[in-house]
Amino acid sequence: MTDTIRWQAPKALDGLAGESVHLWKIRADETGMALNTCLRLLGERQRARAERMRHQPYRERYIRAQAGLRLILGRYLDTDPGSIRFGHGPAGKPFVDSSGHPIAFNLTTTGDLALVAVGAGNGPDAEIGVDCEWIRPRIDIQAVARRMFSPEVAESLAQLPEAERLERFYRDWTALEADAKCDGRGLFRPRAPDAVAPQVLHCIPEPGYVAAIARARLPALETWSTFDLTPG
Repeated sequence: MTDTIRWQAPKALDGLAGESVHLWKIRADETGMALNTCLRLLGERQRARAERMRHQPYRERYIRAQAGLRLILGRYLDTDPGSIRFGHGPAGKPFVDSSGHPIAFNLTTTGDLALVAVGAGNGPDAEIGVDCEWIRPRIDIQAVARRMFSPEVAESLAQLPEAERLERFYRDWTALEADAKCDGRGLFRPRAPDAVAPQVLHCIPEPGYVAAIARARLPALETWSTFDLTPG
C-alpha cells in the first residue's frame, strides 16, 4: 500500500546520517515563493536555462523548484544558497562538492509540485533518485509500457482492470525514473553490468500525485523526515 506523506515545517533538521532519508516538498506554482526572490538565488546556468523557456508556467515552476533546491541544500551545507556551485554527471545529474558535509540529493518537478530527496554520504551506495508524477489521463499507456517497461511489468499492467491501470502505470513509471535517476545514467542508458538495482519505495505526496524514491538501501517510509519548504 502506498502511504500518504504527512509534511512538517522545517523548524529544526533531524540528523542526516547513515541510511536516513529526508524528503522535501516545494510549491512550484503561484502559491509558492515570490519569483523575484527565487531568481536572486539562481546560478548563471539556471538563469540562462530559465530565460530560454518560452512557456511561462513551466519557466516559473522551474525557477521556484531550483531556488527551493538551493535553500534546502544551504541548510545541510551550512552555506549561502546563492553561492552553491553544481557539477553535473555524464547524463546531467547535478551534484555538489560537499566533502565537509557528504550529501546526495535529487530533484523532481511535476505539475505544481517539486520534491527533493536528500541522503547522507557519497559514492554509489549513497546516491538517491526521486520521481513524482501528477496522475492525469493518458491514451498511450500500453504503448509506453511496451516500449519502456520490462516485458513482465508491461504484461502485469495489461492484465489489470482498466479502472486500475492508470494509477498502476504511474507507479511503474515513477519507479523506472527514480531508478534511472539514482545512479544518474538516464532513462535510455542500460544499467552497468555489475551494478545492483536499488530499492524503490512509493508514497503519495499530495492527492493526485504519486512519487518513488530509489536508493541502494531504504529505511521504512515511516522513519523518513518529511518537510514542507513553503507551508501554506
